[in-house]
Amino acid sequence: MGLARFIGLTPRPGNNSPRDGSRGVSHAVSLCHSLMSGRGEDEPLANDALQAYNALLPAERAAFFDRVAQEFAPDPEVVGRCADSYRQDPSSVHLARLLRAVEPPHQELFRRLNAAPGGTRMLVAMRRHLLSEVAQHPQWTALEADLARLLTGWFNRAFLELRRIDWQTSAAILEKLIEYEAVHEIQGWPDLRRRLEADRRCYGLFHPALPDEPIIFIEVALVEQMSARVQPLVDPDSPVADPGSATCAIFYSITNCHEGLRGIPFGNFLIRRAADELCREFPRLRTLATISPIPGFLGWLAARARRNEPGPQDAALSALMSKLENPRWFADQNLGTQLQRELTSLCAYYLLHAKHGQEPLDPVARFHLRNGARIERLNWLGDTSASGVQRSAGLTVNYLYRLDDLQRNFERYSREHRIPASGQVERQARQSFLAREQVRQQ
Repeated sequence: MGLARFIGLTPRPGNNSPRDGSRGVSHAVSLCHSLMSGRGEDEPLANDALQAYNALLPAERAAFFDRVAQEFAPDPEVVGRCADSYRQDPSSVHLARLLRAVEPPHQELFRRLNAAPGGTRMLVAMRRHLLSEVAQHPQWTALEADLARLLTGWFNRAFLELRRIDWQTSAAILEKLIEYEAVHEIQGWPDLRRRLEADRRCYGLFHPALPDEPIIFIEVALVEQMSARVQPLVDPDSPVADPGSATCAIFYSITNCHEGLRGIPFGNFLIRRAADELCREFPRLRTLATISPIPGFLGWLAARARRNEPGPQDAALSALMSKLENPRWFADQNLGTQLQRELTSLCAYYLLHAKHGQEPLDPVARFHLRNGARIERLNWLGDTSASGVQRSAGLTVNYLYRLDDLQRNFERYSREHRIPASGQVERQARQSFLAREQVRQQ
């Protein structure tokens, strides 16, 4: 059962009777105005407003957001007058008036809607709806941004609880793991049970408003050395090892469970709390690391090859991409040997030098570097699943979480966007033909 159906955000099957969409939108907006006309929280009215919103079809939701963005926006004339007063006399009194004037009424509307039973869950779903279409409806930008700010406050660390998830955890929560897992799909209950055995750990962050499902969860393998391949870690038939002999904890999957909470930084908190729990339970642990996908690598290579610009590097890229057209290229040992050095060096170059603004282009790299990790090692054919081959030519990367270095790495990355990496990865990047061509042109 999907989350939308679970919380009542889709019409019941078979309920295809005609309806007046304009009337439904007007009713929902009217209830929002009534909620705002009171002096404070009104739980029954907030519940009625959210139920009216839930009854809207997708096209009607768009009309609803259009009207909320327009009818619950700040008054430009009032904002202008307050801004003029503050400009002429920048006193704290005039500043307070200006701040009150610029706060959109829809922000207070969201606060009051949150008073309804299950209101927080519903507002998370509402932001998911906004995020899915805000690029096509720029007039919703302020709605989405203000709702994100409120959710960031409501889901702050003081309200989050770290829980270990094991085979004794309620079936409702275990079902959510199967549903939400986004990195390495869980193939049913036997697969899930193996991931919760003695040499594995799973931790989730929970919030009082969503007590029966994690906000985010992390899966950990307890092993004797840093893993180079992900398949043995997710093999449901792999033997269970003695966790007491482990010296390395590998974070092999981190999944955010709610699209409506995208952008709210839970990952750093979860990793640090999980690391504390692991080190307390297993004092022999010496290494905390990930084995992570590199989802943007082949897409980036293909985009560079499509530029069709004259020059040796573009010819080399085109030749390389043609060798990867066969989805089972990696099964050819001779071809794999030919490609290993070049693809590994290009991947190192991608992680260190391909940018999205000032940060790495790769989203997984951005996540771990923002958490204070460093790029430690690239692994050839570390993930030979279909998605691993399609996205990153089977390469994986180990991000190392050295607890004593996390804060320093985080501060340098935040201030200077310097990417901490091992000497091996830096050398591999310099050996790529893109780096050599760049040096030649200088």
